[in-house]
Amino acid sequence: MRFLAPISVALLVILDQLTKIGIVEYFSDPSKENIILWPGVLELTYVENRGAAFGMMQGKVWLFVIITAAVLVMIVWYWRHIPQGRTGHWMKVALVLVMSGAIGNFIDRVCLNYVRDMIYFSLIDFPVFNVADMCVVVGVVLLFPILLFGNIEQEEQELIDNEE
Repeated sequence: MRFLAPISVALLVILDQLTKIGIVEYFSDPSKENIILWPGVLELTYVENRGAAFGMMQGKVWLFVIITAAVLVMIVWYWRHIPQGRTGHWMKVALVLVMSGAIGNFIDRVCLNYVRDMIYFSLIDFPVFNVADMCVVVGVVLLFPILLFGNIEQEEQELIDNEE
């Protein structure tokens, strides 16, 4: 169990990097067009994002590298303080996703000075994103109720202790 989190992070980073490598390889032929997965809804394309989310702050690569490194250090430091139980388990799942996504895009920024994006939700003309972005978003969505409502098991145990 001790190595489950690092293995999960590694596998998600590998998945992210393989999808990026695959899409770059596919689109290296200029005659290739977007791959329509679901007409009018979802397609694969290739975009080099030199900014942050939605292409904001273009060209600030080293700022993102520093912020990412700081976030990763904080997560690793905080890891040992995560409570046991159901809430702690879900917090670890969420943080594994956030770390995976952060590392996936970190690799791109350090090695290429941009992030490779390829998933385009054309139904609402959503900005192009990648597997790492999905990991970060899902992780943050999972973290939100945990941070908002706190440690549910501890509160439940306190209620039980007070009734006795």
